[in-house]
Amino acid sequence: MFAVAFAFVLPAHAAKIPAALDPDHDGTIDLAEAKAAAGALFDKLDKDHEGTLDIKELQGRLSRADFAGADPDKDKTLTKDELLVVVEQRFNAANTDADATLDAKELNSPAGKALKKLLK
Repeated sequence: MFAVAFAFVLPAHAAKIPAALDPDHDGTIDLAEAKAAAGALFDKLDKDHEGTLDIKELQGRLSRADFAGADPDKDKTLTKDELLVVVEQRFNAANTDADATLDAKELNSPAGKALKKLLK
């Protein structure tokens, strides 16, 4: 008798992408996945359920300058929509090959790291 073993191996790049950002486990993150992660994070951080986050609630995920730039109405809070604009900007900055997805290499670029920091 011969024993046959099958091993399922993910591509090397897939293991480097946080599972929370890649729910379909395809080894890439698309904008919808990034925005879904951001939306879930927003809901988690919005402990007072006001529908906004201030700089303190964001817990260092944005610098003061980036926060100010993301706050068009200058009310010192971000709505979920305002946060999603930042996510999209960071996603697009990291998507250097313009293929609408981020792979591990793009996520480890400076722009990708900024996106990961925001979504951690």
